[in-house]
Order: sequence, then C-alpha cells, then structure tokens
Amino acid sequence: MRRIKLIEVRSELGAGTRGASLGIDALKVACLNKGSDYFRRFNSVVVPDQNHVLFDKNHFPYAKHIDAIYTVQKAIANTVEQTLRFGEFPLVLAGDHSNAAATLAGIKAAYPHKTIGVVWIDAHADIHSPYTTPSGNVHGMPLAMALGADHLNLQRNEVEPETEFFWRRLKNLGEEGPKVTPEHLVYVVVRDTEVEEDLIIAQKGIKNFKLDEFRAKGPRQVAREIYEQLRFCDLVYISFDVDSLDSRFSKGTGTPVELGLDVPEAQALCRALLENDRVVCFEMVEINPTLDSENTMAGNAFEILEVATEAIQERLRLDTVAGR
Repeated sequence: MRRIKLIEVRSELGAGTRGASLGIDALKVACLNKGSDYFRRFNSVVVPDQNHVLFDKNHFPYAKHIDAIYTVQKAIANTVEQTLRFGEFPLVLAGDHSNAAATLAGIKAAYPHKTIGVVWIDAHADIHSPYTTPSGNVHGMPLAMALGADHLNLQRNEVEPETEFFWRRLKNLGEEGPKVTPEHLVYVVVRDTEVEEDLIIAQKGIKNFKLDEFRAKGPRQVAREIYEQLRFCDLVYISFDVDSLDSRFSKGTGTPVELGLDVPEAQALCRALLENDRVVCFEMVEINPTLDSENTMAGNAFEILEVATEAIQERLRLDTVAGR
C-alpha cells in the first residue's frame, strides 16, 4: 500500500506577520494534548528554511525576501517530486502559503505530461504578482507563480530587475511554464480580496464557492461540482489555508477573516474531496500560534488534519485493493 509522507516546511518568508514557522510545532502540541500518536505514524522530512534572513534588510519591496524564497522553493519542489516518484503521498504542512507554488511545481515535475487541477480553500485569492501587490508579501502570489501570470494589464508597481529575475525563476520552477490554467483552479470561500484580484478572477472566469453557496449546497455537493469542473484534469492538488475558517475559529493565523467555514464544515469538505482517486497531494498552511494564546487554531487544524488523513489512507487502501 502507498504510504503518506509528511513534508514539514517551516518557511514563513512570504508572510506579512511573523510566527507561521511555528505552526507545525503547534500542531504537534495539539496532537500531544489530544493523546494522539499521529506524528509517530508517518515518516516525515523537514525542508530547510531560510527564516534567518528575516533579520536582514529586505531588498525587494514588491516581493519581500524573494531571493531566499527561491532557495526554499527549489528544495520544496524537489522534495515533493521525489516523494511522488517514490510512490508516496505527500502531505505538506507548511508555514506561509507562498510555499504552495513550490508544491505545485514539484507535482508538475513528477508528472510533466499530466493536467493538474487545484482546489484552493482559503479566505484569500493569492493571485497577485509583484506588479500588482499592495503589500509585497509573497504569500499573496503563489497562484500567479503557478499560472505563470504577471497581470501587467493591472500593473501598479515599477518592479526592479532583481525582483523580475527571481520572479521568472519562480514561475519556471520544476517544469518550465505554467503549472495550472485558470479553468482548472477552483476557489472555496475566498472572501478577502483586492480590486485587482476581483478583476483577475472575473476576467479568467475562476469559480469561487462563496460561503452562502457552500452552505446552500453542502460539502458533498460542492465537492461533486468541483470535480465536475476539474473533469479534464488527470491529477488534483488540494491546498487548505486555515484562514478559510471563520475568524471565530482561526485567531491563530496571520490574516483571520469572518464569514468562513466552521470546523465540521472544513472536515466534511476535506473528507469529500480526498475520497477522489485523482488527488495526489494535500497541504495545510498558515497556522500561527504566536497570535493565539491557547493554541486553539492548531487544535482546530489538527482535528481537520486527522479527518483529511483518514480519508487519504482509506483511498490509498482502496487503490491498493484495486491494484492501482
């Protein structure tokens, strides 16, 4: 039977608020508090981070620390690619969401001729580029990297050549060119966006299941509709940002937003999505225990992680029985 491999990525270089590097350890505390053996059951690999550069002066105003982010992302992409090539299922636990671009690059490197679908469960669209970003925080840019998109028609920043150099390298990480197309990207509960992102989503026709639609249809129907949209994709990658949860449940994350999922809804959605045999990777990001005195966020996230992992294991078991 194929096994799950935990990939631990503590990089928080792309975040605007410090502390997401501690998210994995906060999950481990939540695991211990629950009396679970989760982190003993799976092999794990730690991807080296470059968080020490946060103490240095930033030279890239429109893509902060992009040089170090490129170094980290190369290592993430290689680790994800190797995990898939060894026949294991990469379950990525990461700091900030910029790391997701590298996860996608690793999937594409392992399967260069396959079409990848992306399910992005998040309060934020994360589709800015250095040319459109209001903050310069790279965790707002991973989908632009994966789409190979600059959005120059919406340009607000004059980006210096050094940033452009690393931005090109990030867009071409792993296999050169885009890793996904807009019609193969589906958002769930994205609700905190800038004007540029709203225009991009509208222009590209990217589907977003907002909370009212999600609740009207329920998690299973939403999962069915997501897979209907992704029916021409060979493989699917699911990225879960904990700020997809309502801010009542997600204080321990850098940018909590109201009107999000509750924990049972997130569990049910992840379970329904992960039952599909095209899913090759699941990722959870942006837990920040420094913003959360009682580790509530990590506790909630761990409840979701356990359900997601059970669904993955059941799927892998069925694949083995079916001889896939």
